[in-house]
Amino acid sequence: MSAQEFAPGLVIQRFTPPLKLADFKLIAFDMDSTLINIECVDEIADAAGRKAEVAAITEAAMRGEITDYKESLRRRVTLLKGVPVSAMQQVLDQRLQLNPGAKELVQACKAVGMKVLLVSGGFTFFTDNVRDRLGIDFTRSNVLEVENGALTGRMVDQHWGDICDGEEKRKMFLATCTQLGIQPSQGIAMGDGANDLPMMGEAGLSVAYHAKPKVREQAMVAINTGGLDRLLEVVR
Repeated sequence: MSAQEFAPGLVIQRFTPPLKLADFKLIAFDMDSTLINIECVDEIADAAGRKAEVAAITEAAMRGEITDYKESLRRRVTLLKGVPVSAMQQVLDQRLQLNPGAKELVQACKAVGMKVLLVSGGFTFFTDNVRDRLGIDFTRSNVLEVENGALTGRMVDQHWGDICDGEEKRKMFLATCTQLGIQPSQGIAMGDGANDLPMMGEAGLSVAYHAKPKVREQAMVAINTGGLDRLLEVVR
């Protein structure tokens, strides 16, 4: 089945809508530019006067032009060295907003008994906040190393590994399915960048939100205009 515009700004392929939301048991979200309106690493870099430099690497990584995501993230985090934690708090308080429809979609999923997973190449400083705001069940993201109230330019290794990249998102999605006793086909995965494609490829329904061309092409649903809750037009 070729891609077709189901409604203005909403493209579907490889399935016939509507699907039933209650048939799914898990929804997994990317965070930066999917659940929230910013790329956190770019905004932290702004405090160091390096936003343009860092944002260029982020953009290339999200388009899939940089194949080694871990190395691209390490490069960006190195450029954050010396940024005070207070600057990150400022990003959280003044710049980070949930994208339109985030609350509505999460609430609709929880209302039918679904669990919610947040997997991010971003940082726990922000994912913990978003988790608490939306009542998210599971998270995986990266930890920025802090010494004397400022970033060191490094990340902290965690029990599961060093960096949450596309492969780690895929592993966490599958591990959460196993933990819940469900099949990956009972999961929805939603993202906007190339590092979301591995988990989107495992899910029963893959959703691209205002995404890079490569991601839109591969997703079963592409939301190109409007909020996250537009997914509820095809999964009810």
